[in-house]
Amino acid sequence: MKTLFVSCRVTGLDRSPGFHTASGYAEPDRAEAGDGARLVLLRFAGEPAASLELVHRPGDGPVDAGSGFDHLASQVEKLATTLQTPTGAGPGPGPLQHPGSPDGPKTSWLTDPDGYRIELVQWPCGHPGGITAADFA
Repeated sequence: MKTLFVSCRVTGLDRSPGFHTASGYAEPDRAEAGDGARLVLLRFAGEPAASLELVHRPGDGPVDAGSGFDHLASQVEKLATTLQTPTGAGPGPGPLQHPGSPDGPKTSWLTDPDGYRIELVQWPCGHPGGITAADFA
């Protein structure tokens, strides 16, 4: 098995897709899901499939990000460049951090218009794409 994508419910589709596309996603498709619900599927350039789905169900009311979902992590090639790109909604990115060591990954945090936390990660050269057990050694 493998994880196909993450789906987040959003309060509306007026701000959230723009926030995520400013953060590096491309919007390949929108779809009606019945009962007034709409979906926006987002993928990164060069990826064949969507990795993030935004779901808007008007009848469910505003989104409460709650305490169960912690954050979404997205890999970026050049974090310093990404941090200079305005998201257009919500507070700007947090400061550049070096968790673990100065030679480890670089990270920064954003919060999307619905309160979901997003961690931007730039791996050091030669690091496999994604987190591994070696990252906790």
